[in-house]
Amino acid sequence: MDDIARDLGISKRTIYQHYSDKEAILALVIQEEIKSQKCDMEMLDSQASNPIEQMLYASVQMRETMANMNPTFLYDLKKYYPAAWDLFQVYKHEYILKSIRDNLKSGIELGLYRPDIDVEVLSLLRIEQVVMGFDPTIFPLKKFDLMHIQMEFVHHFLRGVLSEKGFENYNTIKDKSAIEINTHEK
Repeated sequence: MDDIARDLGISKRTIYQHYSDKEAILALVIQEEIKSQKCDMEMLDSQASNPIEQMLYASVQMRETMANMNPTFLYDLKKYYPAAWDLFQVYKHEYILKSIRDNLKSGIELGLYRPDIDVEVLSLLRIEQVVMGFDPTIFPLKKFDLMHIQMEFVHHFLRGVLSEKGFENYNTIKDKSAIEINTHEK
């Protein structure tokens, strides 16, 4: 709160005249970030030519988002700010989970994903992989790079759901995506 007050050039008392507590501010920030993430994902979805590309684009977008995020953010949010954590959980289950489900169904319809996959199970698996990658009790920050973990997860996940046709497409897109990621970083 001291940092916020200093950055804004106002007192903490002034902040508390507008917000009941730290969690109220955090909830507002999370709501705005969720809105921004939805816009970004909708734009990327419109640019993707198929579900595989959509999944890879989403991982690139996640990379950009996580570049500015403290790796322990989700862990701390869950532990110390339950109301704000609930906002994230609603977003996760009502928006992200639906996007993953839709992606898997579309991939099956296009013959890019195996027809025998369980969409519900794999949708939940994918979303929990993302969250698990942020858990410092599983992946200590001193030992693991957060983005590397997430990229390993997405590639592992995709390779598990791809059909033969999808695998050929994946190799083409993956190479193109890697070039775009490396170019973007420079």
